[in-house]
Amino acid sequence: MTAVPVPYLVVDRRRETEESVTLRLEPVAEALDDFAPGQFAMVHCFGRGEIPLSVSSVQTTGGLAHTIRNVGAVSDGLCAARVGDLLGLRGPYGTSWELDRARGRDVLVVAGGIGLAPLRPLILSALAEPEAYGRVSVLVGARTPGDLIAREEIESWPTAYTRVMVDWPDKEWRGDVGVVTQLLGRAPFDPAGTWAFVCGPEPMIRATARELADRGVPKERIRVSLERNMRCATGHCGHCQLGPLLVCRDGPVAGWDVAEPLLSVREL
Repeated sequence: MTAVPVPYLVVDRRRETEESVTLRLEPVAEALDDFAPGQFAMVHCFGRGEIPLSVSSVQTTGGLAHTIRNVGAVSDGLCAARVGDLLGLRGPYGTSWELDRARGRDVLVVAGGIGLAPLRPLILSALAEPEAYGRVSVLVGARTPGDLIAREEIESWPTAYTRVMVDWPDKEWRGDVGVVTQLLGRAPFDPAGTWAFVCGPEPMIRATARELADRGVPKERIRVSLERNMRCATGHCGHCQLGPLLVCRDGPVAGWDVAEPLLSVREL
């Protein structure tokens, strides 16, 4: 881990939605330490600043991918980056999904919108070792079909049970309509023998985690990704405080047994 940004080159750029892109990056010289699924980097756009971004892919070459939604000045600059541009990265930071703890059990992934991006490395890791895990289920929700990321890739995961649901369909949509929690009753998982991994908007996380717990998934086996305003990534500035947690240091991934009492406090 380094506190000084390391130069990475944009080697590929893929448009995901109208307001999000995925950038694939390769180190110019020495790469950062290996990232675990769920961890994040501070990504620096020169002349704009830096923001925390979870990795959406980890390459054996030391390369990384980040899926970025355009919501501010820095993310706007990153979304505008082109192949050949230089960005600065520091990290890895934060906690991971800890997928290895799920070995021998069913894996249930529930993603909302761009929340699929931090879950993608976990999904690919689980599918790469089919003998190590039980059934792998991936449930994805989004506001509209246009807000779905990695649509073609989702369809290429034949060894996983995958379902996609949108809140507001367009004329071409032929899939399920509703909220993603409605898919939980259909997914083939044994609650007592399942590890669940949830990422998306906070209301979706709360609703999904509560229903999973009600269905019998132990709270400590429900892993959620928290989001707060991170600045330093080292636990010093306090901007990302969530009750007793500093999300950049103690998160972003935490068990629902830890996160539930914090996310239940209004405006905490």
